Amino acid sequence: MIRCHLSRMMGERKLKIADVARETGLHRNTITLLYNETANRVDMETIDCLCALFACGVGDLFERVPDDLGS
Repeated sequence: MIRCHLSRMMGERKLKIADVARETGLHRNTITLLYNETANRVDMETIDCLCALFACGVGDLFERVPDDLGS
């Protein structure tokens, strides 16, 4: 399973979804899906915009954690 750390990163900077949308030009719905970890797929451009905003790498934004099935 892939975990998205966007909500934690936004919380550390006290940013709202509207703030991230304004700063990145991304649609609010895209940010909301990532924030709630309900997105099924993410565009490379979206990842690039978020990494640029938070000055981080992809590995800081996303993390793979083992499923309950052990894979």
